[in-house]
Amino acid sequence: MGELIDLAARRAERRRAAAPDVVALRDTDTTFFFDLASPFTYLAAERIERLLGSVRWRPVAAEALHRGSPPAGPELRDEAEGRAAALGMPLVWPDGFTAPVPAAMRAAAYAAECGRGGPFTLAASRLAYCGGFDLADPEVLAEAAAVAGIGLEECLRAAGDFSRDGLLESAARRLLGAGAERLPAFAIAGSLICGEDRLVEGATWSRYASAPARRRDRRMTRR
Repeated sequence: MGELIDLAARRAERRRAAAPDVVALRDTDTTFFFDLASPFTYLAAERIERLLGSVRWRPVAAEALHRGSPPAGPELRDEAEGRAAALGMPLVWPDGFTAPVPAAMRAAAYAAECGRGGPFTLAASRLAYCGGFDLADPEVLAEAAAVAGIGLEECLRAAGDFSRDGLLESAARRLLGAGAERLPAFAIAGSLICGEDRLVEGATWSRYASAPARRRDRRMTRR
C-alpha cells in the first residue's frame, strides 16, 4: 500500500522552507515576546498591531533567554538610537536603564492575563522610553495600569508577586529552546522571527503564510 501524503503538512513545510531565517514553533498564534527593560520592545510595540493585526502579548525574562547576561552598554544604546532615528520615533533613556524591571514584567504578565497586555505594554514602554520614567517605580506602574484599564490594587499586587518570576523565566527558556537569540521575538504562522528590525519581514511572512487561505476564501465566494 502506498504512503499517505498529508497535503496540509506538505504545504506548511514548503512555507517554512520559503521563509528567510525562520525557526519552526508549535504555537500557531501570532505572539509578541518581549521584555520591558529593552528599548526595542518600545520600538516594536508601537508598530506591531498596525503591521500584524491582533497579537498575543507575552512577557518573558530576557535574563533567562540570555543566560543571565542580556545585551547592554554603549553598543545597545547606539543601536537603539539608530533604529529610533530611522523610524522617526522619540527615544529617551529612563532612570536606571540596563537594569531588569521584574516588577513591571510581573504587572505586564497580569495585564496579559486580563486581555490588556497590549495597552499596558504600550503605556509602560512609552512612560519609560518617551518620558524617561523608571519602571521600578510603583507610581509609574500605577499610571500604566490606569491607561490599560486594569485594577490598580490587583496590578500592584501582581507586581510584587515573586512567584510570577518562574513563569517568565520558563517562557524565556522555551523561547530559547525554539531558537530565539534576542528579544523582541515574534511567533508568526507557527514560525519564530527575532529582532525588532525584522518586524516588517515578519509582516511579509504573515501575509505570505495566510495567502492560500485567502485564495480559498475568494474561490468559495465566487461560487
